[in-house]
This record gives sequence, structure tokens and C-alpha cells, in this order.
Amino acid sequence: MDEVEVVVAHRQRATLRVGDVFLKVDGDPAHAAVEVRAMAMAPIPTPPVLWHQPPVLAVAAVPGTALGVLGEPSPASPAAWAATGAAVRTLHDAPLPPWPGTRLDDVAAELDTECAWLLANAVLPTEVIRHNRAIAEAALRPWQPVFVHGDLQITHVFVDGDQVTGVIDWSEAAPGDAMFDLAILTLGHEERLDDLLAGYGPGADREVIRAWWALRSLTASRWLIEHGFDPDAPGCEFDVLRHNMSLT
Repeated sequence: MDEVEVVVAHRQRATLRVGDVFLKVDGDPAHAAVEVRAMAMAPIPTPPVLWHQPPVLAVAAVPGTALGVLGEPSPASPAAWAATGAAVRTLHDAPLPPWPGTRLDDVAAELDTECAWLLANAVLPTEVIRHNRAIAEAALRPWQPVFVHGDLQITHVFVDGDQVTGVIDWSEAAPGDAMFDLAILTLGHEERLDDLLAGYGPGADREVIRAWWALRSLTASRWLIEHGFDPDAPGCEFDVLRHNMSLT
């Protein structure tokens, strides 16, 4: 019998692996429902859905290995990053999902709330928070919505050689800002942005991508801390925010 591996577990959801099957247990059934619908619509490789009986979603493993992990250099080739960029472009060019995405006003309100919490709890120097809050302003502009993955972390893209074999974890998919996907994928891996954009093609705004690096790191930090993760691990969110201090 295959062993049961706990891939991730916190108060909101847990993911278990048994052999080549992943069991995703979510406290909010809407997340899995979105994931199933999004994977059916996405024009790029996704995990096969084996069965869905709320609150559990069972999907098959995709072949290949993750593009990398946050906090470590990506072992993937420039060609694999370019192929990832091309896949993301294909997704962004697809018809929009028929459910609503995040509103700009909600993003701005969340940024204000999370920056206030970071300042009140002194988890970072005040100047780091305020400098990155200013950088994040560039992301707070109207965008033309596209089909975004919504949580396109480097660990969610799988490649085999120079080919994308699967993109996992679609529960945040919705209409949204294309630059957000590009930013999340390169968060902590700024050095791979050129490779990604070589495959993505024209239309990327580097200033807005950098703004989303700051905004995502500011708004995600409290959640990470409260759910047992460490945003101050090498190469992770706090390092991104500190690094931005050296940029003009």
C-alpha cells in the first residue's frame, strides 16, 4: 500500500498524496468547484480530475517536476521558462471564466489593512513597509481582465525538459490582471523574468509586475505567519520586500 504524504495542511485546507493521486480537502466547497470548472476551461495542461465529492477533490499527478520552489534558484532551463511564458499567454488569451474576479477596490482595501497590521506588529522595519507600499501603487490601476490562474506560484507549474506538462491548483482562477500571474510566477525569481517574457510575448509591464511583487508580499505575510509558514525564510516574501529597497 502507498504511504500517505501530507503535502500541505492548515486550517483552511489540506492536500494529501497517495501514490499518483492527490486528495484535496477544503473547508470551503466553492474553492474545489471553481478548480474543477477552471481546469475544464483552461487551454493548457492540467491534472485529470478523478472524482469530486465535496469536501474532497481527487486529481491525478501530472508528469515532470516543478519549475522550482520559492527561496531556491530554479533548476529549469531558460527554454522551460519561455515555454511557461507561452503557456501563460495561451491562458490569458482564452475566453474569460463566467464568474467574477477580484475588484480593484478590494485589492486596495486589503493592501491598506495588511500594511496597517504589519506596521502595528512591527514584523518589518517601517521604512521597508512604506517603501513597498509606494511601489505597490503601480498595480492599483484599472486592468483589462484576462483568464488568470490566480495563484501561479513556481511550485504550481510542472515541466519535463523544456515542455510544460501541467499547471496545478486552480481554486483562485478568475478574470483578473495578467501582470498578477506573471508577478506571482517570478516572485523571488526576478532573474527569470526575461526568460518568462521571451515566451509570453509583448504587452508585459515590468513596473506593474514589480508592483505586484511588493503588493503580494505585503498582503500575504500575515496569512503566512498565522498559518504556520515563514515569510522571512531565505528568498521568500520578506527578502523580496527588502530587495525592493535597493531598487529605484
